[in-house]
Amino acid sequence: MEAAAKHLTPVTLELGGKSPCYIDKDCDLDIACRRITWGKYMNCGQTCIAPDYILCEPSLQSQIVQKIKETVKEFYGENVKESPDYERIINLHHFKRIINLLEGQKIAYGGETDEATCYIAPTILTDVDPEAKVMQEEIFGPILPVVPVKNADEAIKFINDHEKPLAFYIFSHNNKLIRRMIDETSSGGVTGNDVIMHFTLSSLPFGGVGSSGIGAYHGKHSFDTFSHQRSCLLKSLKREGINKLRYPPNSQSKVDWAKFLILKRFNKGKLCLLMLTVLGIVAAVLVKAGYY
Repeated sequence: MEAAAKHLTPVTLELGGKSPCYIDKDCDLDIACRRITWGKYMNCGQTCIAPDYILCEPSLQSQIVQKIKETVKEFYGENVKESPDYERIINLHHFKRIINLLEGQKIAYGGETDEATCYIAPTILTDVDPEAKVMQEEIFGPILPVVPVKNADEAIKFINDHEKPLAFYIFSHNNKLIRRMIDETSSGGVTGNDVIMHFTLSSLPFGGVGSSGIGAYHGKHSFDTFSHQRSCLLKSLKREGINKLRYPPNSQSKVDWAKFLILKRFNKGKLCLLMLTVLGIVAAVLVKAGYY
């Protein structure tokens, strides 16, 4: 941004952030946990729109842990470390950063690590304190905190009390609740009853808001982002008489006409009604003239 500012060059930035995932009690937990597991542990959690943490009612925690655990075994086998489909952390620096986030946390599943290969097992944390270190930065790794909330209202407040995320995921059979959570929060994008998939559609703009980014791209939106929308007006050199309203010398009559034509904002309905009235008057005059 500093380099761009020197030349007044516009920028589009996708910056990431902590993307929340709300699981409503009225949803199919099997499908929800399966999709979350896929999105969270893809590339060992190193994707910018991976579900960063889960918000749910306390009664759902144990069920969520169990179902994710079962799905991890289905995806990666009994020995995740030996799975050809499970990746490693990109380097030792980030390996140590992620390990540091586990300090003092309640590990409900996973937690195994191997510094020599930068391996961190798929890990779930439960009863996570919102003030914990793991909740203060984007995880960008295979650690999934579960933060208990009383209900959707508390989930909305929790999300709005923090920086605006790059993505927001909502799982519920209740479409009204999904629309409400979309309306009452702000995020770069939203996927209902799935994760990450909004990113795959070129018809949808992809980008952040606030601390999660500036601008958007994908498909035609990329073309628009990197194009200047140039305003062009081409006029005729005829009908100069009407321009006398804008030329000096000024008069009260000109001001009155200007208010009528410019400041008085007619909507389409009013304009059509005015035109119909004028046409009616003209027609009446012509009929009367023909009669006489």
